[in-house]
Amino acid sequence: LSPPLSLLFFLCFFQAFGGALFSQNSVEDSLFLSVTQENIATIPNLLTLSRIAATPFIGLYIVQEQFGTALVLVALAGVSDVLDGYIARRFRTQSSLLGTALDPLADKLLVATTTICLTASGLLPVPLTCLIVVRDVGLVAMSFRIRWLSLEKPITLKRYFQLDLPSVEVRPTAISKANTALQLGLVVGTLCDQVFPFLSPEAYAVLWASTAFTTVASGYGYWRSSTAIRFLSKKKPPA
Repeated sequence: LSPPLSLLFFLCFFQAFGGALFSQNSVEDSLFLSVTQENIATIPNLLTLSRIAATPFIGLYIVQEQFGTALVLVALAGVSDVLDGYIARRFRTQSSLLGTALDPLADKLLVATTTICLTASGLLPVPLTCLIVVRDVGLVAMSFRIRWLSLEKPITLKRYFQLDLPSVEVRPTAISKANTALQLGLVVGTLCDQVFPFLSPEAYAVLWASTAFTTVASGYGYWRSSTAIRFLSKKKPPA
């Protein structure tokens, strides 16, 4: 590969695997336990929101078959993902419980949007995309229920949607991190293959199968795990 393409390839896969290493979910327990109302106007949260804002444009470029532009935006999203996690870990004042929920949400939105658009372009199998989307919809539905169960009374609509009033800490499981890396790797690899072909049909088959397996396993893991969600109040999590 030429040097520019090699650099772009590296940055894109940094998006897939770097976020698992520098995650906002790794801040110290003492910080979480001391928070009742927190500052959400942080640099990491701003970077995460910028990724969310860029996601529809990435999807649009994929549908328009401007794969090179989409690839550049995914690479920039990868840099911001690693950067916001590093800042949150390095500077205590930049850590927030909102970030622990917002960061994986940004990843899920990026994965869901890009996989749907890649499927619409005939580059990904429909069953795999349905599996990814159904799992993510289920996790979002579960998060709404957990928010209701974890919030101390009185529960009002305003307090329910008050972003600076955290009630749970989200701790991604190991299989979930692996699944996120594989899903992002699937997106990045597929996009890269449209710009400079390098994946064989066998490689696609392995990538699809491993992504499908970890998608199911991570969804089941969240459902059964007793440590993925930690209530910050004295309430007990549901069995």
